Amino acid sequence: MAVTVSKSVDIEADPAAVLDVLADVEGIPSWSPVHKKCEVVDRFDDGRPHHVKMQVSIIGVNDDQLVEYTWSDNEVSWTLVESNQQKAQEGRYTLTPKDGGTHVEFELTVDPKAPLPGFLVKKGTKTILEAATEGLRQQVTG
Repeated sequence: MAVTVSKSVDIEADPAAVLDVLADVEGIPSWSPVHKKCEVVDRFDDGRPHHVKMQVSIIGVNDDQLVEYTWSDNEVSWTLVESNQQKAQEGRYTLTPKDGGTHVEFELTVDPKAPLPGFLVKKGTKTILEAATEGLRQQVTG
């Protein structure tokens, strides 16, 4: 069964600075405890990641994933291409300029292959949301 979660955070930096941190996918494991390794497979002409291999571990479930990124001036999204543990995944960061910074909306939908107990789903989504918002904020603002 698919699970969708979302969370927002305000970051004291402009949207371009936030996008730069998100585009540094190899650096994601330094601020997201869920990500163990990220490797760019190929890039768009502007240098931003297109396909990325990721090793993730959440609530004791390890997964090797291949995701495809899409970029715009105020958004980055990704779609799962391959995974050992998931049927589908869609993620998105939407950035809105705000006085002296950026309002960041994070949304993630995950459809695991195997059913998971509700308490594990809740624990896992909390960890993901914290990394995706507070971890990102701390990485951007240093």
